[in-house]
Amino acid sequence: MKILGIETSCDETAAAVVEDGTKILSNVIASQTEFHEKYGGVVPEIASRKHLELLDSVIDEALNKADTRLEDLSAVAVTIGPGLVGALLIGLASAKALSYVLEIPLIGINHLEAHLNAGFLEHPQVRPPLVSLIVSGGHTILALMDKDMKTEVLGSTLDDAAGEAFDKIARYLELGYPGGPVIDTLAKEGDEKAIAFPRAMMDKKTYDFSLSGLKTAVINYMKNAKKEGREPDVKDVAAAFQAAIVDVQVAKTVKAACEKGVKTILLAGGVAANSSLKKKMAEKASEYIIDVFYPSSELCTDNGAMIAALAFKYYDKGPYLDLNANVNENLFLA
Repeated sequence: MKILGIETSCDETAAAVVEDGTKILSNVIASQTEFHEKYGGVVPEIASRKHLELLDSVIDEALNKADTRLEDLSAVAVTIGPGLVGALLIGLASAKALSYVLEIPLIGINHLEAHLNAGFLEHPQVRPPLVSLIVSGGHTILALMDKDMKTEVLGSTLDDAAGEAFDKIARYLELGYPGGPVIDTLAKEGDEKAIAFPRAMMDKKTYDFSLSGLKTAVINYMKNAKKEGREPDVKDVAAAFQAAIVDVQVAKTVKAACEKGVKTILLAGGVAANSSLKKKMAEKASEYIIDVFYPSSELCTDNGAMIAALAFKYYDKGPYLDLNANVNENLFLA
């Protein structure tokens, strides 16, 4: 059985064909980075227009690479939230048309749930219960998945998401967009202990996160340095800033795993590709004999394979979407 997955929640236009829930036949991603780079972040109207321009060709490429005809599909799955409302509507409209013409089920997918489950595609040996850290441009969420795969949100960001904070500081430092990869690269050459940026909410009992104060601390540090006639080493700033984010995420995630009595941590979302996060999480978790898993970079970013794969979970039991279905840009992880 083959399902086509369509993902247009933000600035990646993506489509994929997955067979029997685990075999990725194709996974095509068209990045819009070059169109948003000069603005230092995603411009919603541009994202929607580019999805409209790119989606048909991306779907065609996904089908061709999978050696699959439209008539071979058992269902079409599409992200219905959360995300940018205009971008989501482009994907849903295309999926509705395919479902109607082919007379196959239309399955709406929660983008966050898809990220959480992406790790199972490459690590089928992973079994819940587990703690998952979902970190992306729009979300920083710590969740518990029980043995029946039911999810409980333990904590989330109170303000900026991790990816958003990376982008904002990268823009302020004039490093380019997207901020996560460029800061990750620079940080490898810097000293993370050179600057003592705050670890917000590190010692609080809550599993929530806060990054707006850290962002302000970095900006104030740079402004004060310039007033004093100093020129800070951007590599050290990048390293110290990244460490301040990663250290809190690692501490809270490992703490949650210990307190909930689970032995598996699963990373998900675009920021899960961050080399420091993966390294520090593995090191800290190993102290408590906890295993850490994460998808490859291609499955960390927004992609159609995770959408199609998750749809198999709902294929038999539903619910299916009808032609009156709408998106929900504020959809959260149930």
